[in-house]
Amino acid sequence: MPTPLQAVHRAMEGVWRIESGRIIASVARIVRDVGQAEEIAQDAVVAALEHWPQDGIPNNPAAWLMTTAKRRALDRVRAATLHAHKHEAFEQELDTLGASVTPDFVDALAQAQEDDIGDDLLRLIFTACHPVLSTEARTALTLRLLCGLTTGEIARAFLVPEPTVAQRIVRAKRTLSEAHVPFEIPQAESRSERLASVLGVIYLVFNEGYSATAGEDWMRPALCDEALRLGRVLAGLAPHDGEVHGLVALMEIQASRTHARTDGEGRPVLLLDQDRTRWDPLLIRRGLAALARAEALATQPGGSGLGPYALQAAIAACHARAHRADATDWHRIVALYDALCEVAPSPVVALNRAVAVGMAWGPKAALELVEQLAAEPQLRKYHWLPSVRGNLLAKLGRHAEARTAFEQAAALTQNARERALLQERAHSLG
Repeated sequence: MPTPLQAVHRAMEGVWRIESGRIIASVARIVRDVGQAEEIAQDAVVAALEHWPQDGIPNNPAAWLMTTAKRRALDRVRAATLHAHKHEAFEQELDTLGASVTPDFVDALAQAQEDDIGDDLLRLIFTACHPVLSTEARTALTLRLLCGLTTGEIARAFLVPEPTVAQRIVRAKRTLSEAHVPFEIPQAESRSERLASVLGVIYLVFNEGYSATAGEDWMRPALCDEALRLGRVLAGLAPHDGEVHGLVALMEIQASRTHARTDGEGRPVLLLDQDRTRWDPLLIRRGLAALARAEALATQPGGSGLGPYALQAAIAACHARAHRADATDWHRIVALYDALCEVAPSPVVALNRAVAVGMAWGPKAALELVEQLAAEPQLRKYHWLPSVRGNLLAKLGRHAEARTAFEQAAALTQNARERALLQERAHSLG
């Protein structure tokens, strides 16, 4: 039985994973500085770890953290304002804000978790995706602020060393602060400049929920839900951008498989083994409708064709339209991967294409492609490379080599469920 302190730490970890983005975003709206906002949110976590073991975990831990963080943010702004000798009217405004943060505010937060149209989380993403930052820094910072991911988890998602990610995050917060970047959703002209980075961030958040890089759970559905929500909001802000609809389509279709991706004990179930009657038909319909919008925008006069997200959505749609695994149109999927390699080439895309080639033309053809990818620096610590290789070797009857490949994959993954699955596959070839 866990001790009270252990129970507090578990509760805190769960709440922070889900709510950190909302808390940091709400605080950032007050202090107008994402670096300070994260510090204040972390201060609220420290306060919780001091009070909860004695007082008990509150009924609404997220609201407790939000209230504590907002109070500290208001205190910091008030102190800064007084120090700068701002005029009395502003102090009165802060006093009014402070007066509204009462014990009853906890209950109010429980009833109203959403902010005004300007969704604070979306403001946070656009702020962190400001052009003053590099693409890598934008994404790393937003994953850190929005999802509460550790630098290690972000590093695994990026396939880069952890110190590199840590430096990016520190420098990004300093740069935003020194450049006095406003905490806002930019106007249409500036919004389009940041859109590609924002889409990338949202999809990385979704992927972290869809296949968690670390931890005891195969998935983190709350992250998928949050990414979907942000994607839908963004589609409302940019209704004529095909890639926005393409990303929404991709996430909707992939999310439709959520209930079929684990068995009754939480163990992973791979795509070809899933019970497709458990796929969510509503999410599939929504995804196909979003894909149709993306395709219509891509083919209209002046359209630039399908982008990376719309192409990936089209691949996902091939699976969604197949009622059985053996009815999947793998030849079309290979053709779509060919197009994806043209517009967004990467070793990971090439690896996924190799899997599709194996399904369309057999494991021998696919293994030749996978062996060529073994020298790619970005894939050296990517567990799916030896996993795919092991699967192809097993199909070819080369069981000893396949077992070694699955063991290598198991050693590389940080997700406990995934590791167990890979170890099980290695053991089955013994």
